[in-house]
Amino acid sequence: MVNKTSRNETRQKRHLRIRKNINGTANLPRLNVFRSNKNIYAQIIDDVAQTTLVSASTIDKELKVENGSNIEAAKQVGALVAKRALEKGIECVVFDRGGYLYHGRVQALAEAAREAGLKF
Repeated sequence: MVNKTSRNETRQKRHLRIRKNINGTANLPRLNVFRSNKNIYAQIIDDVAQTTLVSASTIDKELKVENGSNIEAAKQVGALVAKRALEKGIECVVFDRGGYLYHGRVQALAEAAREAGLKF
């Protein structure tokens, strides 16, 4: 019997390959994206200090999103994480797509964050 690996396992392998080259520091933190079936999450992380500096997701009460798994919700999360980052003085980040394809919700979140003022 042939056992097929799950899509999430292959995504996690891709993410590990990406993470070998991408590191977040205090000067240039990492913008990480996690996408589930119901929600999308974004965190700005300092890997040296192992702390999350800023986070936003579709489950935040500030957004009041009915459907957290569409492109419009991802745009709102991208704008919110950029707004919170700029309030903390973070202007430049390294984008970590989390092993997902740069397409759809991940792309919408990244473009909304760029439009809101983050540079990456």
